[in-house]
Amino acid sequence: MIRKAITAGLILGAGLFAGWILHSNLETPLAFASPQRDAPAREAVGNSPAISPPVVQAPIVQAPLVQAPLVQAPVVQAPVIAPGQLAVAAAQQGGLVVGPANGASLVSPPALQLPEGFIPTTTEEAVHVAVYEAVNRGVVNISTRAVRPEAFLLVAEIEGNGSGSIIDQQGHVLTNYHVIEGARDINVTLFNGESFPAEMVGQDPDNDIAVLKISAPVELLFPITWGDSSNLRVGQHIIAIGNPFGLERTMSTGIISSLNRQITSKTRRSIRSIIQIDAALNQGNSGGPLVNARGELIGMNTAIATRSGDNAGIGFAIPVNTMSRVVPQLIATGRVARPTIGILQVFETERGLLIVNMTPNGPAEKAGLQGSRVERRKVRRGFGVFEQETVDHSQADLIISIDGQKVKQADDLLSVIETKKAGDTVTLTVIRDGKSLQVPVTLGSGE
Repeated sequence: MIRKAITAGLILGAGLFAGWILHSNLETPLAFASPQRDAPAREAVGNSPAISPPVVQAPIVQAPLVQAPLVQAPVVQAPVIAPGQLAVAAAQQGGLVVGPANGASLVSPPALQLPEGFIPTTTEEAVHVAVYEAVNRGVVNISTRAVRPEAFLLVAEIEGNGSGSIIDQQGHVLTNYHVIEGARDINVTLFNGESFPAEMVGQDPDNDIAVLKISAPVELLFPITWGDSSNLRVGQHIIAIGNPFGLERTMSTGIISSLNRQITSKTRRSIRSIIQIDAALNQGNSGGPLVNARGELIGMNTAIATRSGDNAGIGFAIPVNTMSRVVPQLIATGRVARPTIGILQVFETERGLLIVNMTPNGPAEKAGLQGSRVERRKVRRGFGVFEQETVDHSQADLIISIDGQKVKQADDLLSVIETKKAGDTVTLTVIRDGKSLQVPVTLGSGE
């Protein structure tokens, strides 16, 4: 009996011990949060291999990172310009010279300099300041006095003012003809306020150009460099300097709005190849220089289109190439020796110009052109006999073009001839007896 009790106790103790061992081997490891996602599973207690139940974890679906592209605003940096030098590093804008894309050095206008100590904030500002510094001392104020007849033998004195440009160190001043037209006294005021009486050297009313001369010290004369107007472009940057309303050496800026405009001079002749600009021009700007961004003269401010008399954003300038042709003649002889074709009178028709009469033994007649014929015959009326003239146009040549340019007005013909010089040959296309003919004509001298 006692032996059975001891045996049962031993069996019970062995069962409890086995249960405790089994419980210890099946204990699940604790999962600790860790910043490192790939940490190994914690080993189980004891020497048995760690048995980790499979962790069923939902896949981590990471939303794609949609990041807006970084748009970096361009850094607008003031150009590094040393005092006394102009470094132009922008696209060509009315005269800005740009180096090629292969890294060649930029070409800077050698005459343009910034004032000592001035630091521009933009390239455009640098150009404006540098051009003004280079040009403004060559711009003059022109004041005139004239008299106008009044009633009862009285006269009234009229004062006017305009602008002009120093063109050499001999004291020659370029301005518009209409600025000094009819003036008895002309005075030119320089940049330093000194005034000098001016004398007329020459004038060309047809092109609204005049040249004056003053006796001023050479050190006070700063000629403006002449440029070229043959390669101007619409949109090109321009600068106008003058004396609007007597406000000396005022600068305005803008662009070329259009080219090859046409205006009418005081003599009712058409001035062609006119430059249209949007820079502000007002009374007193006439005769002042129009320059490009290199500080070169490309035109002379002449007129504005306005209904009120004030600036409306439409100004006109005579191109420098026209002045280059006229001014040397005015300085040399006081007038323009224009070539002549020897045609005295024409009739304007829808088809062209009908030749009426020509200079006897002139260029047109020598070339074989035919004009209208004047027939005279005697007619008896009552007790008297009268001579009657009739003009026969049936044999006259009809000019339809000159050097390939169509003509319908006399001004069309003259405008082409004025671009030539005596001795040049032009080709007229004429209709004679219903047939088209090419007639070469050698121009003569208008003297």
